[in-house]
Amino acid sequence: MLWFAILIFLIAAIVFWLVFQQRKNSQTNPSAYLISRAALIAAIYALVTYVFEPISYGPVQVRISEALTLLPLMDPAAVPGLFVGCLIANILGGLGLWDICLGSLITFLAAYITSKMPNPFLGAVPPIVLNALGVAFYLSKIYSVPYIATALYIGLGELISVAGIGIPLFYLIQRTNLRKIFNKK
Repeated sequence: MLWFAILIFLIAAIVFWLVFQQRKNSQTNPSAYLISRAALIAAIYALVTYVFEPISYGPVQVRISEALTLLPLMDPAAVPGLFVGCLIANILGGLGLWDICLGSLITFLAAYITSKMPNPFLGAVPPIVLNALGVAFYLSKIYSVPYIATALYIGLGELISVAGIGIPLFYLIQRTNLRKIFNKK
């Protein structure tokens, strides 16, 4: 599986390069620039999830890649990017169709709602709450563990990832040249 992580990293590097190339042409082809940013976000999400695989799956998890769920506040391309990244990560996770379909759909819904929030503190609420309630539902069935305990563990993991890592990451991006990659419209 190491080869797959290397492949995802190479894809992320190529997409990252393409984003900067497309940035030059963003006035002439804005949809290509949006797609390249979404692909970059998807590749990073999948790569980070895969690199931290031991803590990214299961009824007790801290999915570090969920720190990216605040990106929809900065860029509409993050909504499909997070969905595709989560889809890839859940395919790699091996928990089956429940995780692939429902987990990715929950991420899409959380990303869309986050994109409508006025600040990162309120933007952190949808991914934390929707994952704690939704992902915990099917994981409690898959692992035959109590729903309440699973919801608390997933919620705590999301709180660590989204609020503990994601909010500082959001402000880091805003204060550096990384903000030029993202295009809030």
